[in-house]
Amino acid sequence: MSAQEIIEQFKHLPPVEQAQVTKYVIEHDDSWIPEEFKQGMADISAGRVVDLDTALNEPFPGAK
Repeated sequence: MSAQEIIEQFKHLPPVEQAQVTKYVIEHDDSWIPEEFKQGMADISAGRVVDLDTALNEPFPGAK
């Protein structure tokens, strides 16, 4: 089945089923998410972030 055939079938689904298909695609295919965003989320998960107020108002650790 081609992508065009799937799209045509999708158009004829009731809104609730379209939502189910959309949710499935979003949960199972992250190719649409930029790599920079994925890296940022990994940094947040690993604790490699600093509060914005601190970053703007405090000297960088080790800086003179």
